[in-house]
Amino acid sequence: MIKEMFDLSGKTAFVSGSSRGIGFAIAEAFADAGATVVINSRKPESLAEAQAKLADKGYAVHAVPFDVTDSKAVAAGIEKIETEIGPIDIAVNNAGIQRRAPFTKITDELWRDVMETNLNAVFFVARAVSERMAERKRGKIINICSLASEVGRPSIVPYTTAKGAVRMLTKGMCCELAGHNIQVNGIGPGYFRTELNTDLFENKEFNDWVCARTPAGRWGELDELKGVAVFLASEAASFMNGQVIYVDGGLLSGM
Repeated sequence: MIKEMFDLSGKTAFVSGSSRGIGFAIAEAFADAGATVVINSRKPESLAEAQAKLADKGYAVHAVPFDVTDSKAVAAGIEKIETEIGPIDIAVNNAGIQRRAPFTKITDELWRDVMETNLNAVFFVARAVSERMAERKRGKIINICSLASEVGRPSIVPYTTAKGAVRMLTKGMCCELAGHNIQVNGIGPGYFRTELNTDLFENKEFNDWVCARTPAGRWGELDELKGVAVFLASEAASFMNGQVIYVDGGLLSGM
């Protein structure tokens, strides 16, 4: 009985920004749990590589490239998935970018770039999938938040602003969509080793700071995000709504 609660067989899951990193790990977890998985990126070549990597591991996934920062492209992409693959039961908003600059040196372009990918895209995808989920009276939406949804750091103000907004978007969506049997929750990763932060991991000063600041004393591994993603996508989380689960090795728990 308990295993069945976490089984995603028969479900269709869409994961944005899933050609690598956190999104790739979540897509792999969903496939392993039995879901029909649709991976997404704005770059077809990167998506094809990710699809091939998953195929090598024994997972046949669908690849649908489109730009999640373009609301028209999102509407068309979601329609394509619903028509050609199946109704989306699970949607993960993972696509994100990081642009660093001192606050007084943040350009209009930098600000817009971060907001378009880290906030606007979450709204565009969530709006497109939730309309259909509401008609079917079921659905799971998982927004990837961050430690930066709760705390700030120098040089990443646009990122923390966007991730803080995603946290509140998650709660606002819950208030409106829960009545349609749609669960909207978030995952807030701590410091995880990915292709995007290799430079930080290899910076001894920063690496030492992360390990000292995190009670677990280390960076997270991507496999350690898979369980919480499957949980939130499954029937085991049917009464969990509007929450952000921080997977951070305890970082937010101490001073």
